[in-house]
Formats: sequence, structure tokens, C-alpha cells
Amino acid sequence: MSAPVDDLEQRVQDASDELMEIMPAAITLAMMFRHRKMSSWFRTEFEGYDEGAALPDFRRDVVGHIVAKSPQYGWIPAPVNDKQKLEHGHRDLPDGVKTLERFCMKCKKGSGQQIAFPPDQMLALQAQINLSAELAITVSRESYVDVLRVIRSAIYLWTRELVALGFSGEHNSFNDSERAKAAHLDDPERFWREAMTEAPSLPIPGVRTSGFLERVFGRAS
Repeated sequence: MSAPVDDLEQRVQDASDELMEIMPAAITLAMMFRHRKMSSWFRTEFEGYDEGAALPDFRRDVVGHIVAKSPQYGWIPAPVNDKQKLEHGHRDLPDGVKTLERFCMKCKKGSGQQIAFPPDQMLALQAQINLSAELAITVSRESYVDVLRVIRSAIYLWTRELVALGFSGEHNSFNDSERAKAAHLDDPERFWREAMTEAPSLPIPGVRTSGFLERVFGRAS
């Protein structure tokens, strides 16, 4: 017999346990409590958001650096002013947990990823700065880690509330009265908003960097 709440609470605090491996357990636990909103949100975070879908605040307007592609030097800082940085230097991050986490694992700390501008936005900015080079936004690895830490922290805060209600210990299922007792916790926005504020003070790890052999040969799975 397992202790699903305790196990999940412990897993999100374990730096060696990847979030992409934890999310299915979070979805299963939410379904055990019939927390339909939580299970739906966990699944969307895991799989990623559809184009045009509303994103939670922690995924919106993530700040990056506007860069231009030089034939000789690769990506270099673009000659933009503060107003242009404020207007154009941010991106939403709709990708699922697996995509975000794998990027963080394969990249060194201090690195980032170039995200292309939509064609119309790039043309407008090229005209403003009188530059024909390809433009993109570099979003740092740490910004991706911050997104993942909020998701992980939200799971932790949710499990902590379940523990406070007495759901520690061994359970194969939960009965109707137990589900009713926890029904008010079926509120993903509450937990991701709390996580945005509290994540820096919670015992939640960032994302490890893959070792050399893992980066070269990939995961065994």
C-alpha cells in the first residue's frame, strides 16, 4: 500500500527527481481526490498550452534579450533602445514541462535559447532600428527554471494542504467524505499564484544540468 500524498510531497523536494516524471503522479493523485481543475491544469502544464490559450501569469511576458544574427559572429545584442526592449523584449512560454525541463537539463547555467519573432513583429522592429538581420529574443535558462520551479512549488503547496487535512499515510483511494473534505483545494490558480510569491522560500530545487555522457548519448529511456 502506498502513501501517495507523502510520496508526492517528498518527490517535489528531491532535486534528482525530474518534474516530467513527477507530473503523472500529481495528475493521478488529483484524480483520486476528483480535483478536476487541478488534474486538468497539471495535464496542461505537462503537455503544453495550445496556441491562443490563456496562460498563467508566470508563463506570460518572460523577459529576454533582443539579439540579431550576424554572419560572422552569430547572435549578438541588437541595437535597440529601452522603449524597444520594453515593447518587444519578452515572450510567452507555452511549452510543456518535458520540453522546458529537457532544454534546461541540456544547457549550461548562464546560457539561453533564441526564440524567433513572429514575422510581422520582426519586420516592424527591423524597420525601427534600420537593420535587415534576423532578430530573436534570447530567454535565459534561469527564466525557464523559474517557470518549472513555480509548477513544482504549486504541487508542493497543494500536497502540504492535503497533509494538513490529515491525508498522510497509506491510501489506495479516498472515499466520498474524504473527497468532500478536500474539495476546496481544487483551485489551481490559488496554488500557482501562491507559488509565484513563495517559491524562493520553499524547499523546492531548480533543474539539474545533465552530465556530459547524458548530453551526448541522451536518456536511456
